[in-house]
Amino acid sequence: MGIFTEQDQELIANAISEAEKATSGEIRIAVEKKCNGNAFERATTYFSKLGMDKTAKHNGVLIYLAYEDHKFAIIGDSGINKVVPPDFWEMTQVAMKAHFAGGNIVQGIIAGIVLAGEKMALYFPFEGDDINELPNHIIFMDQHAKH
Repeated sequence: MGIFTEQDQELIANAISEAEKATSGEIRIAVEKKCNGNAFERATTYFSKLGMDKTAKHNGVLIYLAYEDHKFAIIGDSGINKVVPPDFWEMTQVAMKAHFAGGNIVQGIIAGIVLAGEKMALYFPFEGDDINELPNHIIFMDQHAKH
């Protein structure tokens, strides 16, 4: 947990809450120190382990970060991938990398949350009976997952 202060974690959770106010989609952040192998494959594994493939409209987004290895991935469930432009995830990663390169990991993650949230709001707008299906706090995979 050493990478984020409590305030950082609160900023990220609040960004998720704000993004989700406009969409029925779900956004989660999974963080660990190291990623052996490909970040996209690791994110895909965690997507399933975290139950993100079980949302009602298959509109979950996971931002995965292995901070010591400087690897990250952002992936969406099948419902989102059917409607976003083919280069959407790449463009989101470029925006995030700009912050990461400047040493601002928190702002990079928030940029990813904001961009994903804006796109999700277009295709999956918030509905009056929508419930928050998944928690908004950061998941520290080193502490919660068996490798």
